[in-house]
Amino acid sequence: MRCVIARFPFDLIKSEVEHSMSGITPEPVVGVAVTIDHRVYPVMQVGEVITKQNRRDFTAGEMRRALTRLGFTCHDAPPAEPARDARADEGALGW
Repeated sequence: MRCVIARFPFDLIKSEVEHSMSGITPEPVVGVAVTIDHRVYPVMQVGEVITKQNRRDFTAGEMRRALTRLGFTCHDAPPAEPARDARADEGALGW
């Protein structure tokens, strides 16, 4: 499927994107994420790998649109869990 990312046309195929990301360790997700082969990647990381361009050259919206058109599931990152306070746990134990 032809997608325009950062003003450049790319012919992307879902299986090729999956193959490109197969050996890549997912970075911590901040913002928009995409699920590829049961792994969750930031869309900007996927964009950098498949376009071989700097992340500053395209937006998360462009990548989300392209990956959604290819059939991948894109979603917002889950909110970060609040840090636990060790002192609160001690109080719960009655110490």
